[in-house]
Amino acid sequence: MARDIPLSNGSLLVNFDQSYQLRDLYWPHVGQENHTAGHPFHFGLWVDGQFHWVDEEGWQREMEYDHDTLVSRVTLHPPGLPLWLACEDVVDFHENLYLRKIVVNNPSDRDRDVRLFFAQDFHIRGSELGDSAYYESERQAVFHYKGKRWFMINTARERPEGPTIGVDQWAVGIKEAAGKEGTWRDAEDGQLSGNAVAQGSVDSCVALHLFAPAGGRATGWYWIAVGEDFSEVTRINRAVREKGPATLLKRTRDYWTLWLARDDDDFGALSEAVCDLYRRSLLILRAQIDNGGAIIAANDFDVTHYARDTYSYMWPRDGALVAAALVEAGYSDITRRFFDFCHQVITDEGYMLHKFNPDGSLASSWHGWYHDGRKELPVQEDETALVLWSLWRHFTRFRDVEFIKPHYRGLIIRAADWLASYRDLATGLPLPSWDLWEERRGVFAWTVAATWAGLQAAANFAAAFGELDLAAHYRSAADEIRAGAEAHLWSIGLGRFACMVSQRQDGGWEASPTVDASVIGLWYFGLFAPDDPRIVATMKDVKDRLWVKASVGGVARYENDAYYQVSQDIANVPGNPWFICTLWLAQWYIAGVKTEADLEPALQILEWTAAHALRSGVMAEQLHPYTGDPLSASPLTWSHATLVLTVREYMTRWANLRKENTGQTKQGG
Repeated sequence: MARDIPLSNGSLLVNFDQSYQLRDLYWPHVGQENHTAGHPFHFGLWVDGQFHWVDEEGWQREMEYDHDTLVSRVTLHPPGLPLWLACEDVVDFHENLYLRKIVVNNPSDRDRDVRLFFAQDFHIRGSELGDSAYYESERQAVFHYKGKRWFMINTARERPEGPTIGVDQWAVGIKEAAGKEGTWRDAEDGQLSGNAVAQGSVDSCVALHLFAPAGGRATGWYWIAVGEDFSEVTRINRAVREKGPATLLKRTRDYWTLWLARDDDDFGALSEAVCDLYRRSLLILRAQIDNGGAIIAANDFDVTHYARDTYSYMWPRDGALVAAALVEAGYSDITRRFFDFCHQVITDEGYMLHKFNPDGSLASSWHGWYHDGRKELPVQEDETALVLWSLWRHFTRFRDVEFIKPHYRGLIIRAADWLASYRDLATGLPLPSWDLWEERRGVFAWTVAATWAGLQAAANFAAAFGELDLAAHYRSAADEIRAGAEAHLWSIGLGRFACMVSQRQDGGWEASPTVDASVIGLWYFGLFAPDDPRIVATMKDVKDRLWVKASVGGVARYENDAYYQVSQDIANVPGNPWFICTLWLAQWYIAGVKTEADLEPALQILEWTAAHALRSGVMAEQLHPYTGDPLSASPLTWSHATLVLTVREYMTRWANLRKENTGQTKQGG
């Protein structure tokens, strides 16, 4: 089930599914150590002798964020009960604390006693083995721990004199062993057993009792404090008690409102829905970024059902493109940490490996070091090149020379030297590497353009630092790449640029006939102009052959894309629509506009994007071509970054057109 409303402070991240169950809890890094392993934390209520879990059919749910902040706003109407819940969730911006406010609204004409039940199904450090849980009477709270991972669960209810803290019922017990589902089942009669300790594969459930008067409401709170030891989690719990949970919720709401505030944004003719999605995307991007600098691709644990691995890694390519979006939006502190991270993980030889864990260690990979009897570098060359491309964008925006200085030799020059050398001497093109979709190995249009852009960025840096000979060397290598692209990527037979070329046994080159949306790199990274007739012909094929001719629409990655494939009707559904590929088409429209009217096709795609995001604004990797339901990882950080870049490019083009029109008016006057 797709994840929704992610909340984070850069160290602690929580995700929910679309039935409002907490499903992921990452700490101490965003994306590293998921202490739920994707298992649901059940939430239910008992009233008038009836019990309902929130994931049951019949509930009416509205899940979104409060306006322009990382605070959830959720309304829940349980089936057959004359009351409803209004919830707000937050991860405190400073403390490692997850906090939920629950308001029980009772519009009926009689008083009601309501019991709320919260189940915790921890798999600490990703495993249920060796966990412990216990109830402690002094603080009236439940603790889970294993090693240096501690979690304290507590509740409070509002009173006229202030909140009273402590759970009203509790139970800890064994799960996933001897046929036992867990203590959450114990809640369904409205009464927990009170068992106080368990070890091994354990879970817990706590209850909060509220009195909702006729025509009135009752307010309760639930929280999980996270730390390395008992002292740390009890300190956070004490802060909740002393400051009050309402104060912590308000301060975090105010912090994110302040973080998002920008006074100079002119959105032109963009609709409010698109503007809202832009601001929401910035907040979701921040929620997917670790404080140590790693920009994580996605943190939806359910994707493990597809390949037994997650997206919770830092791909340098994804990170560089996200950093470019944040540069355009003005968030230099975040992008600096990302480039610091890249400097830490680049190899001595000057290339980036496949992907990295948030703590900087090398992540899992399916790229091998050996093929056909010889060593083979397990790289995607664009991942190295795009870090340089993005870093130059950062520097041109912020001009922070002192930040660049320590990265100049160890990151920029090291990477550029490798890019310049890792090429075919006969063609000038980059040597074969894995494509950006990580499925094929060869020489790809996207990678060629990215490598060209990375070398141009390095040449710009070298020239800025006065090393003109080095700058000339990089530009010469870039020129050879462009010549190779002209000679080998352009296919007269296809009438467009090929997405990939590979060398035949006879030494000649063969162009792939597959239409692939990633050819946009040829113009987006500056190798060719967006209005070059060859680019126009190429983009026309992308639009005509990759647009999904089903109810949802959108652009597929490439023809007959098998990843999460839904339809075999390839002529009409070449693949599932991806947000990034659809937005690439909008970016091309924006790049080529001459008048304000020319922006209309891009505006339509931006409206399509806003219409197909979840109510919360969350965008998945791809969509079901017939239903529009999210598929694969959700949210996908790259999807939100591409939306941000597209909106920023629209804003820039809109402003330039307005200036041009103003200038023409003055000349005519």
